[in-house]
Amino acid sequence: MAAKQKYDLAGKRVWVAGHRGMVGSAIIRRLECEDCEVLTVGRDRVDLRDQAGVRGWMAEQKPDAVFLAAATVGGILANDSYPADFIYDNLMIEANVIEAAYREEVEKLLFLGSSCIYPKLVPQPMSEDALLTGPLEPTNQWYAVAKIAGIKLCQAYRRQHGADFISAMPTNLYGPGDNFDLEKSHVIPALLRKAHEAKRTHASTLTVWGTGSPRREFLHVDDAADAMVHLMKTYSGDEHTNVGTGNDIPILELAELVSDVVGFQGRVVTDPSKPDGTPRKLMDASKLLATGWRPKYTLREGLEQTYAWFCENIETARMSA
Repeated sequence: MAAKQKYDLAGKRVWVAGHRGMVGSAIIRRLECEDCEVLTVGRDRVDLRDQAGVRGWMAEQKPDAVFLAAATVGGILANDSYPADFIYDNLMIEANVIEAAYREEVEKLLFLGSSCIYPKLVPQPMSEDALLTGPLEPTNQWYAVAKIAGIKLCQAYRRQHGADFISAMPTNLYGPGDNFDLEKSHVIPALLRKAHEAKRTHASTLTVWGTGSPRREFLHVDDAADAMVHLMKTYSGDEHTNVGTGNDIPILELAELVSDVVGFQGRVVTDPSKPDGTPRKLMDASKLLATGWRPKYTLREGLEQTYAWFCENIETARMSA
């Protein structure tokens, strides 16, 4: 399959793998204006960790393009508590889907990675060529290794078979459909839920894990989906592409912003006994931004929209008791 510099989604059969997740559902929303047929399949029918099941479904459905957003994901606690699940599940999902996409002559595939692929102490902002230049953050190394393998799979199939498979590495994402389970959630949904509960119970404080000093970059999931579609249509290259805003914020400042958005009037405090994770994670998104793509949401706007979604869906949002 010869790689194409421009790719038109109009009239194509497009499989969004992981359509029930936050990113997958955002990609589906974004594809509504692309005049394409969206394909989905649930785990009740096909477990993406099962090679035969994936191959059979792909052979039957014959998608033209694939967004590989399916993954086992979670925050620091989940990564550190379930390392075998995180590395096994993600290795199997990406290997099965990418191999089946090649076998069924899929025209284009976009693999969704993560900013945790970069070394823990990499110079900031993190550029694409920083990959494999140092040790990973220990608490999420299992997930990171699997995502690095996904990048290399796309590169290998491109090099050996000429498959037009590309990779995108988004920064920390948040938005509608996020996971608000405090044992498995990332920082923004965790803070939104904690602030909501603190407001509801009239608590005097809101506790933030760690020192509050680590800096993080955040991107609304609908902006991420827009970037994925943009890359699918315009990019064809061996190197993965960072997807971010180019701006970051200290966790303590983020917690204070979340408190303001939620309406929690108490004090934000830190718990230094808990891990901080990587000191700073800021993507060098200059490669993507140079194409003319820009995010639509400011952080505050995104938080307000996400909190509104949470309040409207509090009974069905993924939450532990």
